[in-house]
Amino acid sequence: MSAGISSLTSLSNPTGAKAAGDASTIAGNFNQFLTLLTTQLQNQNPLDPLDTNQFTQQLVQFASVEQQLKTNDQLGSLITASKASAAATASGLIGKTVTADGATTSLTEGSATWTLDPARAATKAVLTITDAKGNVVATQTKALAAGKQSFAWDGRASTGQLAAEGKYTLKVQALDATGASVAVDTKITGAITSVDVTGAEPVLTIGDRTVALSSVEAIGGTGSN
Repeated sequence: MSAGISSLTSLSNPTGAKAAGDASTIAGNFNQFLTLLTTQLQNQNPLDPLDTNQFTQQLVQFASVEQQLKTNDQLGSLITASKASAAATASGLIGKTVTADGATTSLTEGSATWTLDPARAATKAVLTITDAKGNVVATQTKALAAGKQSFAWDGRASTGQLAAEGKYTLKVQALDATGASVAVDTKITGAITSVDVTGAEPVLTIGDRTVALSSVEAIGGTGSN
């Protein structure tokens, strides 16, 4: 009995079951195990009976593997349904103006806009704008009220010239009236022009910048950047 049951031990292992295939394979192995068990019970030596603990453990392991397979199938169905729902939601955002996490946005037609969200009012905030190469293009100093607010840059560099269109990043260093540092969340706002649903999570395109759907914090009406 021990040799017969031990030869099937690997079939009751979840890893082995996964490699073997699907639930039908497990069902076949389980039936084979029951046939072997029944045969051995019918032909056991009354003076040396079979170890019931061993084949009981095998039964429990088979049942556990079967249950795990059913759970995996259900999880797979839920994931598929969730991805389909997210894709449908994301597709409906095309043309909508959204606000998402991020400090980099595009300067288009002499305008770039960020949404700032200071943790509290700041009496002095230094706003530094850098280009794609990390070069400082413009710097502004202003006070910031508490709460979300829009900051628009007209594309004019510190030299007085208009900066070329492209991606620019905003960095904010803010202080309150006591001189303590104030954390400022930076977000971007713009209209969704396309949606990529080929990955695990939909990716939205705002101008020439892409953001994950999960990073979107606010959705407005139809509009442009």
